[in-house]
Amino acid sequence: MKITRDEVVHVAKLARLNLDEEAIELYTRQLGDILTYMDTLNRVDTKDVPPTSHAIFINNAFREDEVKASVPVERALANAPQSEDGSFVVPKVIG
Repeated sequence: MKITRDEVVHVAKLARLNLDEEAIELYTRQLGDILTYMDTLNRVDTKDVPPTSHAIFINNAFREDEVKASVPVERALANAPQSEDGSFVVPKVIG
């Protein structure tokens, strides 16, 4: 698939990018190369290849959740600049 200079300019305008002539030519060439490669990949026969989410099999590296005791409120608030009634006091953010 070929991408035109006008298409690159149009997309840049939609993205509110100010591109100079050198950048437009560079991106036109690079995007054209990418689309040509995608055409090559689309011609590969994948009929007997099962769908996968990763190129290699991976295991979840996370540990199992364990219920543990919470940090006492006094300890959680010990370094707070300001607290009140067991809660952090923070500046008002929304009007």
